[in-house]
Amino acid sequence: MLNLDLVRSQFPALASGAVHLDNPGGTQIARQSLERIQHYYQHTNANHGGRFRTSHESDAMVAGTRQAIADWLNAARPEEIVFGPNMTTLTLHMSRSLAHLLQPGDEIVLTHLDHDANVAPWLLIARERGCTIRWVDFHREDCTLDLDSLERAISSRTKIVAVGYASNAVGTINDVQRAARIAHRVGALCYVDAVQYVAHGVVDVQALDCDFLVCSAYKFFGPHWAVLYGKYDVLDRLTAYKVRPSSDVPPEKWETGTPSFEAIAGTLGALDYFAWLGQTFGGADKPELPRREVLMAGMEAARRYERELSRALISGLQTISGLRIWGITDPARLDERVPTVSFTLEGHSPDAVAEALGREGIYVWNGNFYAPEVTTTLGLEASGGMVRIGAVHYNTQAEIERLIDVLCRLMEQRE
Repeated sequence: MLNLDLVRSQFPALASGAVHLDNPGGTQIARQSLERIQHYYQHTNANHGGRFRTSHESDAMVAGTRQAIADWLNAARPEEIVFGPNMTTLTLHMSRSLAHLLQPGDEIVLTHLDHDANVAPWLLIARERGCTIRWVDFHREDCTLDLDSLERAISSRTKIVAVGYASNAVGTINDVQRAARIAHRVGALCYVDAVQYVAHGVVDVQALDCDFLVCSAYKFFGPHWAVLYGKYDVLDRLTAYKVRPSSDVPPEKWETGTPSFEAIAGTLGALDYFAWLGQTFGGADKPELPRREVLMAGMEAARRYERELSRALISGLQTISGLRIWGITDPARLDERVPTVSFTLEGHSPDAVAEALGREGIYVWNGNFYAPEVTTTLGLEASGGMVRIGAVHYNTQAEIERLIDVLCRLMEQRE
């Protein structure tokens, strides 16, 4: 069981007293990540490839972080880990190279449940290369991906299947392992957006057998930085857009310009935090344990607690008259969603609800969350989208109760 006082002490920003339920847009940064960033600037701040101590140490830190991320995601080798400024930029960059594999009439499969960063790049290259987009729908009643629709969308002309691991709008966890299997059946590549999933669940890219998986450190308690996993043989054979001179060997061939070394250090710090969770609350306190096992123990401890947060959040919201949750609400199916819960409130625009909560020190998001396919499909785009509550394991039951109380008072004011 998590000790919430101890967990929250690892996040300096939480001392403000604000209720951070804005986590799907970006979590608060862990102390371990901040300390890594500060240490980098104070002791190893240098560019790559120098013949002096700070450059050597900076390069060693980058290599160490790459190996740690590979362990965390269970990549086959550290050279399959590519760093970049954010998921959107990495995906746009990769899409430009994948475009060269496409011919007129080829097909790209997208879902209506995805963030636009895993939609718009593929729409752009499809238009330029004369490709056809085939859409996968989702079930409106619980916002789960229609996997039969995915099966129907695949053909011998399918070249890319892009799918999210978890919806940033409604919290649904998708069966990406099955999606990858379906894609590979016709020789297509599977590109997975795991930005919303990685803070909440264990990832094993080898078990998933996806070709690419991308995530952002600022969604898992680190700095504004991102990571792309790609199978080495795919990264090696694709052509990267880069200036001269540059490496033509993965992963460096995919990393353009001088990276944010301090953000890479902070990303390692985020994994230090997961390891601390595993050692402190997951029973993984033996020094001989492999790093992945320690990290997974930490994530599992967080997941167990978040499941109860989801239960409390959903059941509390369901007591409010006029409130509709969009997504899975069945208590028996909580393992099919992350604790990101979106709703609409009768008589109140999402913007007005978010503003009212903000005045009470409760931070949430409203709108379409850069997932316009979701709100358009649900018929909510024109009316301002939804209100999104995103809990993580540093949130408390008391914060959920405070949220519900404010929403109840808001409905009473309307009446």
